[in-house]
Amino acid sequence: MSKDSFVIPPKLTPYLFLLPALVILGITVFLPACQAFYLSFTQYDYDLTQTPEWVGLTNLQRLGKDRVFWQTVGNTVLYLIGVVPILVALPLGLAILVNQNLRGISWFRAAYYTPVVISMVVAGIAWRWLYAENGLFNQILSWVGFKQGIPWLTSPDWAIFSVMAVTVWKGLGYYMVIYLAGLQSIPDQLYEAAALDGADGYGKHWDITVPLMRPYLALVAVISAISATKVFEEVYIMTQGGPRNSSKTVVYYLYEQAFADLEIGYACTIGLVLFLVIMGLSLLNLKVSQRRDRIS
Repeated sequence: MSKDSFVIPPKLTPYLFLLPALVILGITVFLPACQAFYLSFTQYDYDLTQTPEWVGLTNLQRLGKDRVFWQTVGNTVLYLIGVVPILVALPLGLAILVNQNLRGISWFRAAYYTPVVISMVVAGIAWRWLYAENGLFNQILSWVGFKQGIPWLTSPDWAIFSVMAVTVWKGLGYYMVIYLAGLQSIPDQLYEAAALDGADGYGKHWDITVPLMRPYLALVAVISAISATKVFEEVYIMTQGGPRNSSKTVVYYLYEQAFADLEIGYACTIGLVLFLVIMGLSLLNLKVSQRRDRIS
């Protein structure tokens, strides 16, 4: 090797391997994010061929007075309250159920996980048929005496809860697998010792499983909260935010402002607020992951 040949310092080698991915992320993620941050302080709408006009904090002031936006915030918070506790508790019960050493248990695991691999578009269309006025759910209600049925997707009182049910159904299997991984790391000797002390059935899970699964419970709570904050597909396919904005979420309102009303600057402002919320939840998720690593 000649004295003039270039030698890459060992510390730079990992970054060279990361360079192609960083370039792609920079072009497709970071650059558009910076552009959206700039556009959130501009008026850029209707005629997209025009140069964005700097308006400072005008969009933020408009956001503070926008009743529809605050209604969507309320809907999103309601979504969090309605979905997250169920997705934290119910998958744990399913994981305990399918963690048994029984013949054919792998088929049950596959059945519970199947909704995860189904496209949300397909799932949304299928559930919309189930929720229809003459759909399966209302037919079942008519068989038991409720002749009028329930306006699942056409009533402001029912629409958002009907969409929540699809989110829960779709996410059960995913979070079940996370819990299942945690359950399989718990030694069987702990349950045997608890049985000798008289703990059995639900008691052993309350005394052993739940305390040891706390890091996984916190992780699922944060991940499901982030997912619920970003919910869009279910709303778009099933209700499109209606009726009377009763099921409209922040992300759907952002989409509506950007692509239906062509108010790009205002939509970017909504996106900026949403980004700050999701970043806070992501930082919380990072802390939970670090704590789980220390415990393990």
